[in-house]
Amino acid sequence: MLPLLTTIVFLPLVGAAVTAFLPKTRPDLPKKVALGFALADLVAAVVMLARFTPGAAGFQFTERANWVPEAGIQYFMAVDGISVVLVALSALLTVLAIVASWNIGEKPAFYFSMILLLAVGMNGVFCALDFVLFYVFWELVLVPMYFLIAMWGGPRREYAAIKFFLYTLFGSVFMLVGILALYLHPEAGGTFDMIALAKAGASGVIAPGFQWWVFAAFFLGFAVKVPVWPLHTWLPDAHVEAPTAGSVLLAGILLKMGTYGFLRVSLPMLPDAAETWAWFLALLAAISIIYGAAVAFAQTDLKKLVAYSSVSHMGFVMLGLASLTPEGVNGAVVVMVAHGLITGMMFLMVGMVYERTHTRMIADISGVSKAMPVAGGLLAFASFASLGLPGLAGFPGEFLSLLGAWKSDAFSDYYVIASALGVLLAAAYMLWMVQRVVLGEPSAAVSGNPDLSARELSTLVPLVALIVVVGVYWSSLLQYVDPAVTAILAGMGV
Repeated sequence: MLPLLTTIVFLPLVGAAVTAFLPKTRPDLPKKVALGFALADLVAAVVMLARFTPGAAGFQFTERANWVPEAGIQYFMAVDGISVVLVALSALLTVLAIVASWNIGEKPAFYFSMILLLAVGMNGVFCALDFVLFYVFWELVLVPMYFLIAMWGGPRREYAAIKFFLYTLFGSVFMLVGILALYLHPEAGGTFDMIALAKAGASGVIAPGFQWWVFAAFFLGFAVKVPVWPLHTWLPDAHVEAPTAGSVLLAGILLKMGTYGFLRVSLPMLPDAAETWAWFLALLAAISIIYGAAVAFAQTDLKKLVAYSSVSHMGFVMLGLASLTPEGVNGAVVVMVAHGLITGMMFLMVGMVYERTHTRMIADISGVSKAMPVAGGLLAFASFASLGLPGLAGFPGEFLSLLGAWKSDAFSDYYVIASALGVLLAAAYMLWMVQRVVLGEPSAAVSGNPDLSARELSTLVPLVALIVVVGVYWSSLLQYVDPAVTAILAGMGV
């Protein structure tokens, strides 16, 4: 029997290979086969979550073997409380993305194999604890996402796909420089073991000046993926042109890879540099929060509004990480998970509305609640969750991030005050959108359209349930996350 993490990471790869070579005479078969593999992977992820011991701070389900012993490269995977919830989120959104793509008619075998290949990279990043293995999975996600945008995207899909690929590849080059710098360091080097490098960082054998430059390299690698202002410009284009499933996985998981990199690499391995850089990260976070919200307010395209809201929400993650406080870092992880659920639901809803109205222009869509009551209610629900309404998943993470930032001594309180204005702006642009799209009399594009089908509801109901559970019962998530966060901060000595 294969080890659990290996199964979760590579089962989608088997599914991708099988799906890619299905006969073209059966165009209905790829989606069914892909869904079967994705559901099996989700079951494995649920088993992992059930068997995980929440109160333990260390890594669990460790799998280790020599891969390239001559270079000290290992096949080393394990999960802690942070990565275990992100793997589960990745497996869930992969299933929902496949169900949401049920009507794909152009090259379905290739399309669904690309979604499964994307799942391999996403799951692998959160499980890998050898830097080379981590980098392989990190780069792997570029290929399927490029094809999903370039082949099944909107009118400007080639431009958006190339921009996505070049931006993220640019960041990856700098991340590779940081990995090699740590490997070649005379005191801490000679290993790609991420746990060993975190212990070296905590022990103080890496000089602060050297840490500063390595942190800068990793910053460029991770900040592009988040994305942090001003490295965000690829995101709106990629979101707007990507098919619905691509947008769901891009917002739900790929953006989290950047913030996960800060948590797994930059903070524990480079603690002195993290404290030095904290004020700068907080400054960029505050700008991202305000800028993303303000630009979202100005959008006329519904999908672009949701895309810019992601820039704002991911700013709260960066603010929490920069605080270097237990509340702030816990809040950052909660925002990561909540954003995956809420924004994933938002992009699903935008896709469902577009399939019926054939427009994303807010001015052309109104009265959804009258013409399609279920769709209107769920779109309003997702919007309220996104603006941070208490009782829904958007609230606890932003609250903890702001609380931790306020308690932090690493930067000025003015950054926190400016970031808090982002909450007000989020409420403003989301309510503005709800007023125009959900309420009022049905527009010509909306009138006469059928409400959501059972298949579409099957992709939304799990997200609604989880948004409510996380929003009401914070400990459902924090019981996993807090011990891992406490261990990281204890290793940093803060």
